[in-house]
Amino acid sequence: MKISEILKNEGRSVSFEVFPPKNETLFDNVKEATRKIAALGPSFVSVTYGAGGGTSKYTLDIAENIKKTEGVEAMAHLTCVSSSKATVSEQIKALKQAGIDNIMALRGDLTPELENGDRSKWDYRYATELVRDIKASGLDFCIGGACYPEVHPESRNQAEDLKYLKEKVDAGCDFLVTQMIFENNLLYNFIYKALGAGINVPVLPGIMPITNANQVMRAIKLSGSFMPQRFKSLVDKFGSDPEAMKQAGIIYATDQIIDLFANGIKHVHVYTMNKPDVAEKILDNIRCFLG
Repeated sequence: MKISEILKNEGRSVSFEVFPPKNETLFDNVKEATRKIAALGPSFVSVTYGAGGGTSKYTLDIAENIKKTEGVEAMAHLTCVSSSKATVSEQIKALKQAGIDNIMALRGDLTPELENGDRSKWDYRYATELVRDIKASGLDFCIGGACYPEVHPESRNQAEDLKYLKEKVDAGCDFLVTQMIFENNLLYNFIYKALGAGINVPVLPGIMPITNANQVMRAIKLSGSFMPQRFKSLVDKFGSDPEAMKQAGIIYATDQIIDLFANGIKHVHVYTMNKPDVAEKILDNIRCFLG
């Protein structure tokens, strides 16, 4: 089933994101963790894709397992940076053969080698080009795209960022998922401006429960996300107590989601970090708001 159809549901829903293992040694443990997360019954589960495509096989395996064993709709991430058109064509055919109907089309993170290398011969520079090729394949995928409420780090300003985002949506994106946010007002402002720019597809806010203090710096480094003072105070107070920090992070994420629902956002995407217990607790906290 296409995620675009799921998002037409008038009720509220929550979806989860998981990531594949970095190597075969970790595969069984990761597969079991992602299976447990899917078994919680989210509206769909997305499976990420390692930098430079290093985990592409595992992404497909995990997504296929989620859909076939748990009966939960899966979305496979696909990045195009440094990939050839032939490689991308093979990958999207493999996804369709595995029964995957949904792709998150991304440029992908630039590894140091890619960032400092020669880009003149790249087949893909932007996710928009990947979206166009998926559409042109004729394989009938639902396509998701990423967006940045706090502005893409490579954009000069939000107006430029929205211009390029509009191009990506016009190329064929059916919905958007935001980079992780910790301050909901930034999302509300972004949606208002996106609508003004003619971007009318559903926007799913990405919520990441920070359950240990070390995740904070990693989250800032990966996303450049703004950390509200109330969140910084939470980490300062409970960061040295693992259990307290875990519960505080779950509560903070829950509070964010409830506020989003209260302000008319119907569908929320949670970055689970492959932690079934955290996903389950958040789902338990918001279950009465779903459906």
